Amino acid sequence: MIPKLNFPGENFLLMAGPCVIEGNDMAFEIAEKILEITTKLHIPFVFKGSYRKANRSRIDSFQGIGDERALSILQAVGEKFNIPTVTDIHSAAEAAIAAQYVDVLQIPAFLCRQTDLLIAAAETGKVINIKKGQFLSAEAMQFAVNKVKDSGNNNVMLTERGTTFGYQDLVVDYRGIPVMKENGCPVIMDITHSLQQPNQSSGVTGGKPELIETIARAAIAVGADGIFIETHPNPAVAKSDGANMLRLDLLEGLLTKLVKLKQTVDSL
Repeated sequence: MIPKLNFPGENFLLMAGPCVIEGNDMAFEIAEKILEITTKLHIPFVFKGSYRKANRSRIDSFQGIGDERALSILQAVGEKFNIPTVTDIHSAAEAAIAAQYVDVLQIPAFLCRQTDLLIAAAETGKVINIKKGQFLSAEAMQFAVNKVKDSGNNNVMLTERGTTFGYQDLVVDYRGIPVMKENGCPVIMDITHSLQQPNQSSGVTGGKPELIETIARAAIAVGADGIFIETHPNPAVAKSDGANMLRLDLLEGLLTKLVKLKQTVDSL
């Protein structure tokens, strides 16, 4: 793992930030606030932001401010605050490009079986975070892990983000967390994406942010090594995934509870 990614450790890891990089000021505001909270609570922090949203329901949905500009902002955030950063990649060609700017490359859930993408990501030498497909069992993720490790990169994490439940909902099977940990890699719980309600007739994904604490507490209780949360100062105006985001001013209260919960779990 990269030196800045002190993980696993005495606390869970937090991967958090906006769904998509909307601009310089917004990214720095969110990163600074989260770092203030995580420093106080002694939580290892990786700043998350997508430089481009490739998977959108409608053609008129916001996709990004431009790849190079967004990647440069991610790099600047990491350098200013001395924190690792993570972003999604969508094709093999993007792996080497994004690796010049960020510390962790994330494989989107819908692409977790794409062999060429996993190999290209592995070959960058970066930490690779693979999101479990909504359509896959936890057991099946061993093959994604093996593709990365067999390509010479043992720095791999897995992220649970819910399983398709009908056409417009997701459900979290917490049995999958210990199952995926059997692969010898950390397992992250993606709290906010697990609360999405996809495939709405409007073409805009819905969500249930009121259940963020419920999903998070359960993840810590069953031994997740980290949590993933998308957050924004005002989710109502966020350009992507606002329906399931956590309002930034609620983050400290949630994390404070989760730290206490982890201490209790670890003492058992």
